[in-house]
Amino acid sequence: MNPKYPIYIVSKGRADSRLTSKALEKMNVPYSIVIEEQEYDDYAAVIDSKKILILDKKYQEEYDTLDNLGDSKSKGPGPARNFIWQHSIDSGFDYHWVMDDNIERFLRMNNNLQIPLGNGAGFRVMEDFVERYENVVMAGPNYYMFVPRKTKVPPFVKNTRIYSCNLIKNDSPFKWRGRYNEDTILSLDMLKAGYCTIQFNAFMQLKTTTQVLRGGNSKEFYDKEGTLPKSQMQVDVHPDVSKIMWRFNRIHHFVDYTPFKKTKLIKKKSYKVKSKINNYGMKLKQNNGQK
Repeated sequence: MNPKYPIYIVSKGRADSRLTSKALEKMNVPYSIVIEEQEYDDYAAVIDSKKILILDKKYQEEYDTLDNLGDSKSKGPGPARNFIWQHSIDSGFDYHWVMDDNIERFLRMNNNLQIPLGNGAGFRVMEDFVERYENVVMAGPNYYMFVPRKTKVPPFVKNTRIYSCNLIKNDSPFKWRGRYNEDTILSLDMLKAGYCTIQFNAFMQLKTTTQVLRGGNSKEFYDKEGTLPKSQMQVDVHPDVSKIMWRFNRIHHFVDYTPFKKTKLIKKKSYKVKSKINNYGMKLKQNNGQK
């Protein structure tokens, strides 16, 4: 079983590693990967060219970086994310998935076990759940390290940030913006407008730390300037709920999402609860030590 909506990967400088691409291919889940034109040959050498989309440069030119630095440094993945959003709309879809390029695998939490997904059923479950509601505009799986195996957690948490693997409703009135922290900024833009987000604990992503895996924004941003500018932009854009602090052995930002917890999910009138449990064909299977 595969997702109903298209999956896009934003990638830069990671033709060799291409973790998310490999993970989806292992699951037989279709996807497109968006790259900059100068890297086409590198990616086409290792990925089916039919899966490759070239970023339209106008999205870089028109992107709102939320600073005055212009083209003096990389604008980050935001332009590609906006390109993807429009590409999905032009393709006739109501939602789309956009993913970072450093996700090693996707997992399901079941009976205190973090179980790797063998196909795209998990994405389909999240899609169907989100479609129950009128006011959910973004959702995605939590990071696996934030869903401890021996700790009781709810299947999902509403109205918080969605990182790295985003299911977005195409007709929601937003765009990606910001040279840094575009995922947190978009989450807060949506929540402040009165919409809801859903972060799934029932499904997770195992993501390699951005600064550990070479490529992406490592060279353009973090190698030279550390994480302070990233955190400072977050505080400048949403100062009422953000602050800078020392976390995870580095300068980081902290966002208080409690003001948005009171916003309730609104079920569509057309949705009817089904009495029969649907496991979407998912079954536990012994992997015999395979990764």
